[in-house]
Parts: sequence; structure tokens; C-alpha cells
Amino acid sequence: MLRHKSYWETLVLCFLCLLFVLERFEGATTVPSEVAALNAILGRWGRTASATSSPAWNISGEPCTGAATDSTDIVNTAFNPGIKCDCSYDNGTTCHITQLDLNQNYLTGPLPAFIGNLTKLQYLAFGTNALSGSIPKELGKLTSLISLSIGTNNFTGPIPLELGNLTNLQKLYINSCGASGEFPSTISGLSSLQELWASDNNFTGKFPDFSRTSLVILRIQGNSFEGPIPSSLSNMTKVTDLRIGDIQNGSSSLAFIRNLSSLSILILRNCRISDIMPSDFSRFTSLQRLDLSFNNLTGQIPQSLFNLSLLSYLFLGNNSLSGSLPTGKSESLLNIDLSYNQLGGSFPSWVSEQNLKINLVANNFVISGSNNSVLASGLNCLQRDIPCNHRAPIYSSFAINCGGNKTITSSDGTLYEIDGRALSSASYYVTETNKWAVSTVGSFQDASNADYTQYSSSQFQKTQEPELYQTARISPSSLRYYGLGLENGNYTVMLHFAETRIPDPPTWKSTGRRIFDIYIQGNLVLKDFDIRAEENSLTAVTRKFIVPVTDNFLEIHFFWAGKGTCCVPDQGYYGSSVSAISVNPDFTPTVSNKPPSSL
Repeated sequence: MLRHKSYWETLVLCFLCLLFVLERFEGATTVPSEVAALNAILGRWGRTASATSSPAWNISGEPCTGAATDSTDIVNTAFNPGIKCDCSYDNGTTCHITQLDLNQNYLTGPLPAFIGNLTKLQYLAFGTNALSGSIPKELGKLTSLISLSIGTNNFTGPIPLELGNLTNLQKLYINSCGASGEFPSTISGLSSLQELWASDNNFTGKFPDFSRTSLVILRIQGNSFEGPIPSSLSNMTKVTDLRIGDIQNGSSSLAFIRNLSSLSILILRNCRISDIMPSDFSRFTSLQRLDLSFNNLTGQIPQSLFNLSLLSYLFLGNNSLSGSLPTGKSESLLNIDLSYNQLGGSFPSWVSEQNLKINLVANNFVISGSNNSVLASGLNCLQRDIPCNHRAPIYSSFAINCGGNKTITSSDGTLYEIDGRALSSASYYVTETNKWAVSTVGSFQDASNADYTQYSSSQFQKTQEPELYQTARISPSSLRYYGLGLENGNYTVMLHFAETRIPDPPTWKSTGRRIFDIYIQGNLVLKDFDIRAEENSLTAVTRKFIVPVTDNFLEIHFFWAGKGTCCVPDQGYYGSSVSAISVNPDFTPTVSNKPPSSL
């Protein structure tokens, strides 16, 4: 009975409190200048605060009522556009607009300067639209801002210096916004800043010094910064998620990471780091992901790195590491890329562990006899001395249905072979005939249930073989295809692409951009290639190249250099994609183009 009485007393008390709050806020009005600014902003795109997409909004013309003042979360997709207000000013008679969310609306044109009239804003989000023009300096008037999101737009010009006035700013999302020029020191010096996403822009100049911030998360890949990475970043001792990539020139060292013992994610990919691999990683007890690939690290891999109890992803490919593999590893470490190094010696017992994903392509391992069956077959064909049919060629052409689980014969008689093997974060596959091979590296960051192939049953334009474009092999870092045992000479390489997941405008999902580089025989043949920029979505795109084969070996490399959107249409959706490849000689072959067993 006592518990029952207490329950009802509490219920009555809550009801009386609610009546008090309603009475207090009755008649509260929004500051007229803020109403005018809000209506002008929304009206520019044919929207008004009193005519939103949800009936929960008040229709009286007073924006700070209904869902704007209750406990509804502003990021709830039912409310778009969404605003939230604080009506506690002047004894409950005045409301200020404190949150404005216009994410994912495909808004076009410039962001109006009178956004600066909403001076009490704490949360402002205009991300994932198609806004253009310059970023208004009037944003610098919003000194109460805690979070600002203007990423994934088509702005041009620099980030305004006035954003340095936002001394309360804790979160800034400007990734893929289109900004260029040097990164303002007024922003990189904001002491309250805790989270910054600034990838995939056209920033130039020296890499910024963020040592005066309170950054916990920093993502700044796919720009055009010059090194070195400042050694003062060693003062960012609060950082747990650090992702830096794609430095254009200048050499950096790893010295600055020594004090960053709170890291759980460390990605320093393609950063022109020239250094000796640190010998002791034991202080990084929280580290879960480490990517130091595509640098110039030398020395040996320390055992302390393989002993980290939480580390699950380790990418050290495309360096100059030497020596042997560590003799032991933690149970958590199940994704390992050590490709394109100078490693050798014998394989430790852990390389045959179940569920382990490991790529050891392009090293100096001698694979024969007892260790030949430890790893997936064909690794001997992909070591640096290329032993399979090297200097004894038997092939002169091949074609691949990338990611496809069935052969397809095109109208010109080309047979595109199956490429349906399940590849992942660190893996490779060599055909039984040792004719061609594929190697993948990389983890789709922040994506759930990421797949390294994609399928679409849609109809494709501008092709006589639409079925060829229904599948694609995709990669968040590096994807390589190889031709093995080819007769030397010039070849025509045809690459086939189609964008299947990013739709055409007008929808916020069409703001996504897939951008990657393509190398053939180590030479850059396409930089910042965007499939959809060439044609509409669901349209076949082909590229033709004439390339020499001089050592019976062909390499086609699809490489993500940090460009393109990270999270549109889905979180963690980025990287290279290819639907099919064909390779044919520009000469009269003297080899059979058949495996020995079929002769």
C-alpha cells in the first residue's frame, strides 16, 4: 500500500509540474527578428515553419510551439525541417530558436547571410544538400553554436576566418563541403573544439596545427595538404579517433603519436611518413584499428603490436618493412594487411587460424613444400619474383566479371569469367589456372554489414550487355587485379563501370560522390575518377587504355585517395568500384592462351 500511495503521489506531482510549465510558457513568443530570419531562410526553398511535413508542428505562425518545445529529438526524420526553441527567457515570455536542422533536403543555391540573425543557435545543420556559392561569414555571429554541420554541399572558396569567433563550438562537420584554400588557423585554434570532420575538400597549404584544441575525434583525409604533420599534435592527448590521409608532399615522422595513448582508432594512411617502425606499442592499450598503409615505414614489425588485446584491424601494407612475421598474436587481431613489403621467412602457426583475414601479397616469402597449404592457394604467384609462368608465358588475354558469380559472353564473343569469391578486409584470390588474380585491402569504416561486392537488378543504359554491370567489386582502400603469365607486348585494357547506388538528382542521396584513382602498371591513368560524373546513374561507362606488358605480368590498381563522400547514401559508403575488365593483345599471339592441363 505504501508503494502504491507513493506512485500516485508522484504522478499527481508530475501533473501539477506540467500544468505549471504550460502556464508559464503560455503566451511566450519568439523574437520577431528570429522569426523573420527563419521564414526568410525556409521561404527561399519553398518551406515555412508553419507548414512543415509533420502535423505535430503548430500552424498558428508561431514557430516555437508544438514539437519545437517538447522533448522530440530534432534529428527525428519525421521533422524536416526541424527547429527547437528555448522559451525560458524573460520569465518565460520570450523564445529563442536554438536548433535548426535542414539536413538531407537537396536544397540548392546559396546559404543566406541572414542566417547570422539567429544569434542564439546552438545547433545548426545544413549538411547533405546541394548548396553552392561561398560559405557566409555571417556564421561567425552565431557565437552560441556548439555544433555546426555544413558538410556534403557544393560550396566554393575558403572557410571564412570569422568561424574562429565560435569559441563555444565543440563539433564542426565540413567534410565534402567544397571548400578550398588554406585551413584557417582561427578554427584550428578553437580551444573548445572536440570533433572535426574535414575530409574530401580542396584545402591546401601546410597541415593545420590542432594542438590548442580539445579534439577527441579528427578526420581530415582526401585534401591537398603539405607535410610534415606537425609534431605539436603530440599535445592532443584526449584524441581517441585520429584519421589523417593523403598528404601531397613533405615527409612526416611518427614521433607525434607517442603521447596519444588514448587512441582507439589511428589511421595515418598515404601520409608520406618516412620513419622506422616504433619498437614498442604497449602503451596503446585502447587501440582497436591501426592503418599505417601506403607510407615509407622501414624496420621490423614489433611483437608488442601483435600483442595488443583490443586490436582487431592492422593495415601496414605498401611500406618497406622487413624481417619475419611476429611469432604470436592476440585473439582479437583477425584483419591483417602486410602486402607490398619486404617480409620473408617462415609462417608462424597463427596464419592458419580460423576466421583470420590476411594479405601477404608482394613480399619475399618462399612458398613451397610444407608451408604451401597454410594460406589460400596461389600466394606464390603474387610474391615479388612472380614465379607463376614468369618468363614462360602461356596466356595472351583474359576477361573478368568483377564480383559476378557467373560467366557472361558479350556480343563480341568475349568470355567474362566468374569473380564471385568472397573477399574482405585483407584477402586475395588466384584462379586455378593461374591466369589472373585479385587482391583487396581495407575496412569500410563506420559501415554495418559491409560487403565487398554489390549487385543491382536494374536496367542499364548504353550497353548491349546490361547483365555485365549488375555486379561490381568494391573496395574502401586498395583493389588490384593481375594478369599472370602474359606474353609480352602491348595490350588493350577495357574497364567497365556503372554507378548503381547513388541516384540522379533531385534527392539528397544524389549528393553522394564516389571518387577514386586508377593505376595500370604503376602509372596513374585516371585521377579523381567519378563514374557518375561521366554519365547518369545506371549507365555503362567504359575506359580504354593501351598498356605494355614487359615482364609477363599486368597490374590494374583501383585506389581510394580519401576523395568522395563518406556517408551518402549510406554510412561508410565510399571507395572504388569496377564491374568488368577485359585485356586483349594488340599483336598476334604465339601462345595458346590455354592452361597446360587443357592442352
